[in-house]
Amino acid sequence: MNKQPNSNYCFVCGRKNPRGLYMTFYDNGRDEVYAEHVISEDYQGYPGIVHGGVQAAILDEIVGRVAMIEDHHHFMMSVKLEVKYRHPVPTETPLRFVGRLVKLRGRLGQAVGEILLPDGTLATEAAMTLADIPAEMRARGDLEALGWRVDP
Repeated sequence: MNKQPNSNYCFVCGRKNPRGLYMTFYDNGRDEVYAEHVISEDYQGYPGIVHGGVQAAILDEIVGRVAMIEDHHHFMMSVKLEVKYRHPVPTETPLRFVGRLVKLRGRLGQAVGEILLPDGTLATEAAMTLADIPAEMRARGDLEALGWRVDP
């Protein structure tokens, strides 16, 4: 497993975001990204249930990270994200998150993601179309200012 970089202020992975989730991601070097995390009750919608928007944000992050498996500086952005909520996702519970590459060709890609409950039940799934970030954004990109690095 390869540890992926984090940034400073990303809501999902940021290390300095006071309201962030502080998630850590790993990849298998080929086609999958993984994370395990307990989501605080601070991010609930219904009592004890992770807000659907927070679930979507996590899936957006982990699915988008499949493009970084071979190159941690290959940033892509969501073009389309479809989320299906199958079972409630409890707060304060160890959860597993998976992003899987389906296809990466040229400047476009397709990938899928899952949130799994402790017993392996598929709680939430997503399908995403990704595109390389526009050239003008890459030109302005400052990885040092972003804080983009692998934690020790």
